[in-house]
Amino acid sequence: MRHSRKFASLAAASVLAMTLAACSGGGSSGGSSSGGLSGDAGANLDGRGPITYVQGKDNSNVVRPLVDKWNAAHPTEKVTFKEQSDKADQQHDDLVQNFQAKNANYDVVDVDVVWTAEFAAKGWLQPLKDKMAFDTTGFLPATVATATYKNTLYAAPQTSDGGLLYYRKDLVPTPPKTWDEMMSMCSIAKAKGIDCYAGQFAQYEGLTVNAAEAINTAGGVIVDKDGKPAVNTPEAKAGLSNLVNAFKDGNIPKQAITYQEEQGRQSFESGKLLFLRNWPYVYNLAKTDGSSVVKDTFGIAPLPGKTGPGASSLGGHNIAMSVYSKHKATAMDFMKFMTSQETEKFYATQGSLAPVLSALYTDKDLVAKLPYLPVLLTSIQNAVPRPVSPFYPAVTQAVQVNAYAALKGDKSVDQALTDMQAALTAAGSQ
Repeated sequence: MRHSRKFASLAAASVLAMTLAACSGGGSSGGSSSGGLSGDAGANLDGRGPITYVQGKDNSNVVRPLVDKWNAAHPTEKVTFKEQSDKADQQHDDLVQNFQAKNANYDVVDVDVVWTAEFAAKGWLQPLKDKMAFDTTGFLPATVATATYKNTLYAAPQTSDGGLLYYRKDLVPTPPKTWDEMMSMCSIAKAKGIDCYAGQFAQYEGLTVNAAEAINTAGGVIVDKDGKPAVNTPEAKAGLSNLVNAFKDGNIPKQAITYQEEQGRQSFESGKLLFLRNWPYVYNLAKTDGSSVVKDTFGIAPLPGKTGPGASSLGGHNIAMSVYSKHKATAMDFMKFMTSQETEKFYATQGSLAPVLSALYTDKDLVAKLPYLPVLLTSIQNAVPRPVSPFYPAVTQAVQVNAYAALKGDKSVDQALTDMQAALTAAGSQ
């Protein structure tokens, strides 16, 4: 996945963020002092030497220049970049196969935020504590939460993402602050002969994102703070009903039931849509695409909520260390390099990837290049991390299938939430 448009990673319930104290992950070569860690996690903590970094397709040419920079400075600890496909499910399966095989050559890996809990629960990721503690000072708390499982940090936040509302500022000078206000503005779209609102409503991960945002924004949750399914509530019903009713009355066009990220972007850029929920990557494309007719007529705002900004689903990627790596000291140093302030700036300017460091959202030079950053910060600060579950594939399936049935009118909202609750309960008992 590297980019949100490929496979939007999602959030659905609040989890407790934690900040860990700084501690060096380095050490002299040789030895394998456990530093309080046991088993595979306690081995090779001082190991130094060549490592391999595994990540999905480098579409924005972000990884190679960074690896080249690292290798120039570390001739005895060179990094080999193993590039996976651009499909998230294939990336996930590749990591699972190599972790199961205890492949020591998958030293440092890029993990979608929805995979961290699964991999941590199976004992594949190095716990970042004790001698291997990673300093998260300055990181956005929501991003640290995505890298945390059962109060232990298992990865370092690398890039983040949050949903934004794109709107036609020539037709709506002041963006809506609430869902109801946005729905009332759909009369403007109808008068202009264009569609009003779209997000991602095809049956795939993006629907989990959009359904979770609707439910969380209305005050509901998909799972509670203890990880138990809690979707059969008045608040969750109100949230999902907002989407279902918008489909019924035409405020969301019928064809949006097939929309992933790109279909909505194309509709918005062609001037056929008043409001679009999408990720930050759309900003630069809408400004620069030759086919975009809204280059100078669109604005960005936080997602509309119940009384103010809505609860965006939190996307992004974390960087983690395999417990089977033989060179963990080098791996730790490389993880620090890949999450440094200089690297985070490069992610933003080269790949339009959202930083995980708070300070960069007020960096004048960066904001001048990426004007959406302050709005994106609001989105991330109001974002809700995904359900932290080692069974996430089954969790997202439960949400997608039943939300889709409700949007299509095949199930009532009540029935969809009842069935979703049952499927989530079954997923947790695997």
